[in-house]
Amino acid sequence: MPDQSLESDSSAALVEQIAEQALEKKAEDIISLDVNELTSLTDFFLICSADTEPQIKAICDNIRKGTNSKPWHIEGYEKLHWVLLDYIDIVVHVFRTTEREYYSLEKLWADAPQREFTN
Repeated sequence: MPDQSLESDSSAALVEQIAEQALEKKAEDIISLDVNELTSLTDFFLICSADTEPQIKAICDNIRKGTNSKPWHIEGYEKLHWVLLDYIDIVVHVFRTTEREYYSLEKLWADAPQREFTN
């Protein structure tokens, strides 16, 4: 059985890498939520937002090209309002700002330890 601490360390490192790629494309309000103790779906959510569809596309493309890991599944890339990049241990949510305010995932997962990423 794999060592749980090694898995969480590599997941945390990938969260850092993804956040850096999002910051490069000026993503706003980048946070990670450690949901490992709250759900079996994933270990981390990384949430960020942008105001325009071209910027959302640029953020998603930069994350995909700038990390060694490739997402297992991508959802919402065609419409660019809420794009989900599923890395299994990490689920990245790139929202259009208005959709992020509406769905408010941070409030739904308020019990999760949260970390902000800034330049």
